[in-house]
Amino acid sequence: METMPDIETRKDIEILVDAFYKKVITDERIGDFFTKVVKLDWNLHIPIMYDFWESMLLKHTVYNGNPMIKHIDLNRKKALKPEHFECWFALWEETVNEHFHGEKAGEAISKARQIGGLMMVKIRQAARN
Repeated sequence: METMPDIETRKDIEILVDAFYKKVITDERIGDFFTKVVKLDWNLHIPIMYDFWESMLLKHTVYNGNPMIKHIDLNRKKALKPEHFECWFALWEETVNEHFHGEKAGEAISKARQIGGLMMVKIRQAARN
C-alpha cells in the first residue's frame, strides 16, 4: 500500500486547493456562493487561495488579504449559515484526506475548523452592527 505524502510545498497546496474547489463549485449546498452570488474570477481567486494556505501551513508570508471582510461582505449578499460552513469544512477535510496524510495535513484540517468558527463569530457580530 502506497503511503500518502504530507503537505510540504506550494505544489502540494495547489493540488489540495484545486481538488477542493472542483468539489465546491459543483456542490448543491454551497456551490452557488462561488458561481452565482459572487461569480468569482477563478484566475484571480485560486492563486489567492494558494497564497492563503501556503501562509497558513508552510509559514511563508505570501498572503496579505483579509478573508473576514470578504466573508462579511458575502454574508450581506446571501446569508452564510452554520450548515454552509459545515459543508465547506466537510469537503475540505475529505479533500485533505484524499490527497495527504501527516502533521501538515492534520494542521490543514484543524486550521480550517478554527478559521470557519472564527468567521461565523465575526459574521454574526457584523450582522448585529
